[in-house]
Amino acid sequence: MISRNFRHFRVFLAVVDLRSPTLAAERCRVTQPAVTQALAKLEREAGGDLFERRRNGFFPTRRGRLFEVRLRRAMDRLDAALAEVSPRLAVTASAAQVQALIAMTEAQNHTLAARALGLAQPTVHRAISQLEQAAGRPLFERTSQGSVPTRACRSLAQAAQLAFSEIEQVEADLAEDEGREVGRIVIGALPLSRSVVLPEALARFRALRPRQRVTVIDGPYADMLTGLRRGAIDLILGALRDTLPVPDITQEPLFEDTLSVLARPGHPLAGARAIPLEVLARHPWAVPRPGTPSRAQFDALFPTHAVPPPDSILDCGSILLMREVLMRSDLLGCISAQQAEAEVRNGLLVRLDTGIDWPARPIGLTCRSDWMPTRAQGLMLDCIRAAARAVRPA
Repeated sequence: MISRNFRHFRVFLAVVDLRSPTLAAERCRVTQPAVTQALAKLEREAGGDLFERRRNGFFPTRRGRLFEVRLRRAMDRLDAALAEVSPRLAVTASAAQVQALIAMTEAQNHTLAARALGLAQPTVHRAISQLEQAAGRPLFERTSQGSVPTRACRSLAQAAQLAFSEIEQVEADLAEDEGREVGRIVIGALPLSRSVVLPEALARFRALRPRQRVTVIDGPYADMLTGLRRGAIDLILGALRDTLPVPDITQEPLFEDTLSVLARPGHPLAGARAIPLEVLARHPWAVPRPGTPSRAQFDALFPTHAVPPPDSILDCGSILLMREVLMRSDLLGCISAQQAEAEVRNGLLVRLDTGIDWPARPIGLTCRSDWMPTRAQGLMLDCIRAAARAVRPA
């Protein structure tokens, strides 16, 4: 575990740049013994030498180069964000203070932030006060609802979260170089991916990396996008958005999907041909929740054809719940054709012949635009792409 010590990180990068502990000490305004101690501590925590000590200077080892790449990305991002708030913060802010700021930004309450960090409330309060004093400006607005972070504070907290995530990747890169499976992969799974692409991708990946830690989470797209942008989630797999919701992410299409209309076997409309939209509109529906691309297509369907929309709608984002509701009623379901493929194939639901020309929806990967995957994360991406290539139109 590499200690989060910003001063040591800056010393290390200065030695890489200048190849001299003496010059690095001058740049960082510390003593040469302090530089020596910092490097020794980092090398102990990194599990090996980071520099070759030669007569003509200090040169990074292979391990040192791995360490440098991630660390420079982390500190460049963090120092720029600190300087944006106040140039003084880039010199004085400690990792403990920045972690307190992140916790306060999320909790907006000193007690809850302290609980999240496992610290005493006065400790968090003092850390925030020290940051604000050094910045010469408030970072939180005190209201009756709590301490609300300023815009500058939110930007700093997000940059710091990404910097800490990058430092975690350092440990994974170093372990990878030794042949060990360390680090984590966190996948945000939207509904379609959980039943179509991701199971196959996970099976492929587990065969190659039996001990690598993988976490799959689900939830609303907006929540997962927030987690992605702050480094808590590595990638999102599922329906892509027509336009990028924020500029710091990228989308990679993998295949296309369309919607389908479903019902239980024996439904009055089962077996009918070219069911008119007017007839469909008179039935109750179970459809994806508002805010999803599928729901947007469903909501646009009836007005586009000048047909009054259904007046009985159940918001339902889960194919499992939709299946059970449809099997017990005469509701119609509208969901991804790929997502419902297993239910249709096993005879649990039937696909109705509606003649609706649903527009194709791109399904794919959403990542941070500047994300640099570890080797394990890159392997997971390869497994997802391979699983997506095997998808056939439903």
